[in-house]
Amino acid sequence: LWLVVRVPSNRSPGPPGRDVIISVDPASPLPPFEQLRAGIVALIERGQLLRGARLPTVRQLSVDLAIAPGTVARAFRELEAAGVIETRGRHGTFVAGLPRRSVAQREQRVGAAIEELVAAALAAGLDERDVVRRVRAAFA
Repeated sequence: LWLVVRVPSNRSPGPPGRDVIISVDPASPLPPFEQLRAGIVALIERGQLLRGARLPTVRQLSVDLAIAPGTVARAFRELEAAGVIETRGRHGTFVAGLPRRSVAQREQRVGAAIEELVAAALAAGLDERDVVRRVRAAFA
């Protein structure tokens, strides 16, 4: 299931009106609200959603992603509590900025993810060269 958010050209780098995609995988061990929350944070951290970008409504996201409105609302509540988004009443929900985390916390999270990646790669029989090639491809 995918969410496509149309980003206005004046709020984002890149070509005008480009699309930003968030996915929710029903087979994932992560709950859908957490997948949505993490997806929005990742888009902000990568600069694909900038401060002031308007997000779709809870109702629209629930339809687009085929998840319950309460699930979307929970993700939004957690993002708002973290200062990532802000709701402006009837005007909508907007990106407020990056999550309130220190650089050290982000680096620690990435370090843990790298360790998990290396362990999974070794368990799958991949060598360092294969992993580096795949990581470079993911960045591209």
